[in-house]
Amino acid sequence: MLASRRTAKNQSDMAGWKQLNQDIADCRKCPRLVKHCQKIAVEKRRAYQAQTYWGGPVPNFGPTRSPILIVGLAPGAHGANRTGRMFTGDRSGDWLFRALHRAGLANQPQATDRKDGLKLHGCAITAVCHCAPPDNKPVASEIANCRPWLQQTIKLCRPQVLVALGGLAWTQVIQFAEHNQWLNTKPRPKFAHGGQVTLPGNRCLLGSYHPSQQNTFTGRLTEQMLDDVFSTACQLARLNHLST
Repeated sequence: MLASRRTAKNQSDMAGWKQLNQDIADCRKCPRLVKHCQKIAVEKRRAYQAQTYWGGPVPNFGPTRSPILIVGLAPGAHGANRTGRMFTGDRSGDWLFRALHRAGLANQPQATDRKDGLKLHGCAITAVCHCAPPDNKPVASEIANCRPWLQQTIKLCRPQVLVALGGLAWTQVIQFAEHNQWLNTKPRPKFAHGGQVTLPGNRCLLGSYHPSQQNTFTGRLTEQMLDDVFSTACQLARLNHLST
């Protein structure tokens, strides 16, 4: 009886996750972002002229009920907006998936397209904004429109550890924690690379610099620094066996 209930619960969670991702992909709440994503998909970058761009909201990537949830900023114009999968097809993703592979959270270090065989283990990836914004800067109303997707993602995923890539992702997770009465401290915890905030239910928020070219090219973020964040995440989520 208990096993059958667990099976039914798992099936319900998977169905809910699938529906959430479909709802995200179908979203058209932000006209500016819809127009921008479609414009990029038509103009394309010279190197990708032969490819068909996704050109719309990019759903979450990874299994539901993941102990670790990675929260990014937004899809890259010629990365995830092209491939249709979070952090796939650009240099930020190259850095992220190499780190996840080294931590035992991904089966391979490369991410080129949705059919490349990449699978995540024990983690999932979402974003504050699911559409590629102009200049990589969503405005406040666009972040607000996407906030319900982040809330639903966290509730379905039920992570033990949330890894915020950058200050904006950190702020949105903090706001979620306050809204759900997980956090009630003043002043709010400030973002810092390697920063940690303990949340109820043995949960934890970790901060990391975003693996953007601005950070990786300048040396503000190194591969060792990113490895250290995911090593800590695995330990806190009791997934340290994955990296052995």
